[in-house]
Amino acid sequence: MKTSTAVTAIFLVIVSLVHLLRVILQWKVTVNNAEIPISASVAACIITAALAIWLWRENKK
Repeated sequence: MKTSTAVTAIFLVIVSLVHLLRVILQWKVTVNNAEIPISASVAACIITAALAIWLWRENKK
């Protein structure tokens, strides 16, 4: 596996875990006086985790 691919997969896992923490701990995120819903983090967690798994599996072949 290339180093850049491994770093990217690890980065995506970290991003996914931060979104998961936001969901569990109910952290509020406000951007320009608009609160970002928790459902956005649920979606982002699933998407980034799926991308990390896909990238990892693709490079194992």
